[in-house]
Amino acid sequence: MIRIGANPICWSNDDMTEIGGDIPLEQCLAEAKAIGIEGMELGNKFPKTAEALKGKLAEFGLAFISGWYSTFLLERDADAEFSAARAAIALRKDAGAEVLIVCECTRTVHGTKSAPLSSRPVMSEEEWALFLPRMTRFAELVREAGLQLVYHHHMGTVVQTGAEIDRFMAGTGEAVQLLLDTGHATWAGADPVDLATRHADRIGHIHTKDVRAAVAAEAAEGDWSFLDAVLEGVYTVPGDGTVDYPSVFRALPDYAGWVVIEAEQDPEKANPKQYVTLGYANLVRFLDEAGLRRAA
Repeated sequence: MIRIGANPICWSNDDMTEIGGDIPLEQCLAEAKAIGIEGMELGNKFPKTAEALKGKLAEFGLAFISGWYSTFLLERDADAEFSAARAAIALRKDAGAEVLIVCECTRTVHGTKSAPLSSRPVMSEEEWALFLPRMTRFAELVREAGLQLVYHHHMGTVVQTGAEIDRFMAGTGEAVQLLLDTGHATWAGADPVDLATRHADRIGHIHTKDVRAAVAAEAAEGDWSFLDAVLEGVYTVPGDGTVDYPSVFRALPDYAGWVVIEAEQDPEKANPKQYVTLGYANLVRFLDEAGLRRAA
């Protein structure tokens, strides 16, 4: 079954906390519930303990999905990474999550407003040889701890392009699953339908955001940073851009899990309730068109 969730980044940004910084957590959760959202991912305004986190979400009838964890496996081995991640893993598991969302953030530029995307890190052959087995081992340790690792490819990081995603998946073991992010894939020049088709049996989580192609082109021409492009509206909710969502979902006939709206925009320009309402309605329609069953 499919469940539709949301990430609070639709209301308040984590990379630039001043974006939506004035929007109370309670407003975010109340609006999400009213729209039809069933669960939420983690954000900077959420309680910091599992008990308090579950309690706050329960006030609004929402489930906890999971939250981002930054790995640094180019700098430390899997055992050291696992030791560093223990608290994050425990919080997510105890709050009811089934997956751990990870992204390799060594030398990333996605959170640096002054760094153009053209300066993002690209791994050497030696780094790939180091990184892939470390990620596999880390995922195995995470699985032993009770969560499934899902890897979030992301603009500005070492796994950004379609070719890098394919190499990552080919070089890691079955303990590693993919978080398919339609927006990051599209902006990076990859076709999310092709990615879904190739990696269908290892996709464990889905983030849905759409891309405004004109803004993406302007960002490339102007050598913008990730955050500058976000502020200018490169991302929007599903159905408001160029992604062919029915084809993405038709490529995943056996997928069961969360489909999360994670479309960061400037709330001063794009009202979060209005846009998440639009994205939710579009997702319901796209899932129905693809014949995927949603949880009752």
